[in-house]
Amino acid sequence: MKTKSETNLYLHKSNGEPGLPLRHTYQRDFAVTPEYRATLPDMQNASEALQGANVAIQQVGISNFKLPLKYRSHTGEPIVLETHVSGSVSLVPNVKGINMSRIMRTFYRFQDDIFDLHTVARVLEQYKQDIGSHEGRLLLRFSYPLLQKSLRSELYGHQYYDVVFEGRIDAQNRVRTFIHFDFVYSSACPCSAELSEHARDVRDIYAIPHSQRSKARLFVELQPGAELTIEDLHMHCLNALQTETQVMVKREDEQAFAEMNGATIKFVEDAARLVYEQLNGDARIKDFEVACAHLESLHSHDAVSVIAKGVPGGFQASFADFKSLIC
Repeated sequence: MKTKSETNLYLHKSNGEPGLPLRHTYQRDFAVTPEYRATLPDMQNASEALQGANVAIQQVGISNFKLPLKYRSHTGEPIVLETHVSGSVSLVPNVKGINMSRIMRTFYRFQDDIFDLHTVARVLEQYKQDIGSHEGRLLLRFSYPLLQKSLRSELYGHQYYDVVFEGRIDAQNRVRTFIHFDFVYSSACPCSAELSEHARDVRDIYAIPHSQRSKARLFVELQPGAELTIEDLHMHCLNALQTETQVMVKREDEQAFAEMNGATIKFVEDAARLVYEQLNGDARIKDFEVACAHLESLHSHDAVSVIAKGVPGGFQASFADFKSLIC
């Protein structure tokens, strides 16, 4: 008489009768033939009924698969960066699911290309062809290094910028692409600065105005055929906000940074308008949205602002994920 554990070692046929005993081994030399592959179950195309409502799904896919991709620097030379990829497509009613691995396999066909917004568009077009969906979306997240010179000591250090290349394709094969760019800076409060000076002037009291690490996140859509580098976006932010956080500093650099903060005090409203002025003056940029967060050292909450260019059908200043701006 078989014990319970022995019975579990047998594969049961569909009629309930015991079949061949199972073998606890990995067959390293097993070769998959076309005939064997044809017997493998395909749950995406199974005849099983859909679970839940039989409706369309706007996005289904995979998120955060990683691989090294090449990007073109401002010198024209490619730079290889670890990239986190999210790819999704739409799913129509009456279809149980998609082949998730096909999204990754399609993407890997482009792995040796130099990635820019044009490459993103090509991947999306290939998604629609390979997967048979109506719409698709792709996001590439990476940190882009730029060499930063210290303010006075002639030192250099690498500053890293969070960047996203985003693309969307609709049912009419219309593609829209965007760049997300994060810029971290210091913001010195104008109100606190004036109150500190008042304490010194009127009461001979030493006071320090508050300043804090801050972040501006740019969402940019380019004119058709226009080219805009990460370095261009960085320069727009630097010209607008000036007080970028530093990598390498000596005492003379720290003093210079304090002087720069004093020369460019700004509320979060000022920061949004300053970046708007820079982006609006670049004819290559079709539309944009800017979200700023000043991580208050006075308050237990943050000061935030969002501004958009105001293009009909474009960005609506609807950004609300302010927690992601904490830096």
